[in-house]
Amino acid sequence: MSAPSPSRPIYRFGVFEVDPRSGELRKNGVRLKIQDQPLQILLKLLERADQLVTREELRSTLWPADTFVDFDNGLNMAIKRLREALGDLAENPTFIETVPRHGYRFIAPVERGGGRLRTCLTAQMFPRNPDYHGSAALRRCSSCCFSSSLQVSSFTRA
Repeated sequence: MSAPSPSRPIYRFGVFEVDPRSGELRKNGVRLKIQDQPLQILLKLLERADQLVTREELRSTLWPADTFVDFDNGLNMAIKRLREALGDLAENPTFIETVPRHGYRFIAPVERGGGRLRTCLTAQMFPRNPDYHGSAALRRCSSCCFSSSLQVSSFTRA
């Protein structure tokens, strides 16, 4: 894996953000766990959004030329884990389109920008209980979840 470049932008798509410098994937401001290979695939697809990225390009991104690995199985599993992290389906893709026998294409609109990743205030307030993030009993912060206004005093438990 190559070291992230300090000049790489933050990518935003749907409710997700990716910071290549820190290797973070966030959904609604909440950091998701993602393994290195799925993250590297996502970054390659985001760099070339709306363009075909061949299986061979992904192989060279993930494994050095002198590495002997079950490439097809390894790539298929990494794509599967990436789709799981994004909640995407191969049969009805929102983000990653399969181009049979050729490669993959990132099909969702992508915003490239600088700055920092957004952090969800709800997740900060209840870091040990992820069930609160997403609970209808909480008003969500406008910076990452919904456009409703934030009323910290109105946070209640169901």
